Amino acid sequence: MRASERWRGTTIVGVRRGGRVALGGDGQVSLGQTVVKRDARKIRRLHDGRVLCGFAGAVADAVALLERFEAMLKKYNASVTRAAVELAKQWRLDKALRRLESMLVVCDAEAMLVVGGQGEVIEPEDGLVGIGSGGPYALAAARALARHTELDAGAICREALRIAGEICVYTNETIHVEEL
Repeated sequence: MRASERWRGTTIVGVRRGGRVALGGDGQVSLGQTVVKRDARKIRRLHDGRVLCGFAGAVADAVALLERFEAMLKKYNASVTRAAVELAKQWRLDKALRRLESMLVVCDAEAMLVVGGQGEVIEPEDGLVGIGSGGPYALAAARALARHTELDAGAICREALRIAGEICVYTNETIHVEEL
């Protein structure tokens, strides 16, 4: 597949505020310069709804990683941090997994982490995170909203995604947000 024909179009943003956490994503999936789906769901509830996970990158790769992450949650008694670290180690060391092109944001009531294929497990210092093609736009908007408004986590998440959708051509305004 040529670079111009790659699957694109994910914006995931996470917000922790006031004892709540919200994770949201837009619905657009693009192939090259063509929108092929407008209402994709990129946020999942895991472990009996107590853990949220959002993904950016190749969908099949992300689903494979979600399944492995959920297995790690079960193995490590729902510890999001431990499950994320173990997934990142496995992802980095396993030859087949190393080829997966995706990133995850995972969170529960206690932790919010970005998990990447080079062994990254990053906890945002300000309780805000953005990944995917529109992630930097959504993150910037979320930071401004968190600093200058009294909006709750879910409202910041939704508005940050709307703003990213106004800027990033790979992000639309079909927004799905889950909250804990």
